[in-house]
Amino acid sequence: MPSFDIVSKVDVQTLDNAINTTVKELSNRFDFKGSHLVIDLNKKDFKVNLEADSDMKMKQIIDVMISRSMKQGLSAEIYDLSKEPYPSGKVTKQEVPVRNGLKQEDSKKIVKLIKDSGLKVQAAIMDDIVRVTGKKIDDLQEVIQASKSWNIGIPLQYINMKS
Repeated sequence: MPSFDIVSKVDVQTLDNAINTTVKELSNRFDFKGSHLVIDLNKKDFKVNLEADSDMKMKQIIDVMISRSMKQGLSAEIYDLSKEPYPSGKVTKQEVPVRNGLKQEDSKKIVKLIKDSGLKVQAAIMDDIVRVTGKKIDDLQEVIQASKSWNIGIPLQYINMKS
């Protein structure tokens, strides 16, 4: 029976390259010369710690970080920008978690969307993977096409297509 897996994974090396490119670009920019700038990727916890002189510079850092990540092939949705920057002494700090893996509620949302689509497939949650199985591979491809239009706020990848 044909099947495939829906996952949401971030390649650590690609993310590291995007962060390093961001640091290099911002350190060469005229408006950041001589100002306080810290961009630190915590690979273990999947968090990016940002520090800047002002709230405006913090927004510029985030814009450059997202654009560099997209050029590296990462989705802008991997960054959880729900937390606001906070002042700490003379600098503004922000901790940006990186979404890696499907959470249980996201998996349930995906399964519900698949069932609501009316396609003849089954979806099962397996840890941080949603496995979709069906009788025809065309049904699986329709699920992939339908999932590209869902707006659930996380990037999805489709792996292990078996026929």
